[in-house]
Amino acid sequence: MTGISLSDRVYAQLRNLIETSGMQAGDRLPGENGLARQYGVSRPVVRQALAQLRAEGWIHARKGAGNFVAKPPVLDGVTFGPLHSIPDIQAFLDFRCVMEGESAARAARCSDPDLLRNISNKRRRLEAVMARGEAAVEEDIEFHGAIALASGNRFFVMTMSALQEQTRFAIHLIRELSSQPPFMRAHNIRQEHIRIDEAIARGDAEGARLAMHEHLRGGMARLFGRSMMSDAVPASVDPR
Repeated sequence: MTGISLSDRVYAQLRNLIETSGMQAGDRLPGENGLARQYGVSRPVVRQALAQLRAEGWIHARKGAGNFVAKPPVLDGVTFGPLHSIPDIQAFLDFRCVMEGESAARAARCSDPDLLRNISNKRRRLEAVMARGEAAVEEDIEFHGAIALASGNRFFVMTMSALQEQTRFAIHLIRELSSQPPFMRAHNIRQEHIRIDEAIARGDAEGARLAMHEHLRGGMARLFGRSMMSDAVPASVDPR
């Protein structure tokens, strides 16, 4: 697995700053230029990290004044529990299809070019890792997380974060049980991700929702086979 992205690194450093430096709710963070110099990155990288912190409730922005520490969000207590059965997995994948379809549609309405570039960057990074024959599970989760971040709704971001273990389990299960040849599976996943990314980039909300639905339904088909699609849920899964 490759190292974390620059924006993820700055995000982690800023969270550590907030949690360990004694900063209190209402304290002002340094400006974007200062943070960029401090961490040796560009302002767009800092903006992506700040956007994720805002989405998760760690900070909030005041127009013309900057970013301020908020009350720490309660994230560790959010859990959905393990997946126990085939109906449980189907329900999980159905939930993801509904939630992520709307997340993708809202991301297509995003006006922040840094967040949109972040989606494309995560997709290309995912493709590069898959092309080397590596698992790319974490990169896939990051791609979907970037879409949630661009949705502008912190609850999408927090829900995606809380579902990471279930998502990892579903991805591994699809890989282990899929009868589709690996090269074909990788090709289909790549094309599905491209369609999602392109729809979001051109601002096509309905196209982005449809592309996400097709991607997740494709994952269900890779796991259960086409014959079970009509007996399962109408929409579903993350691929592999």
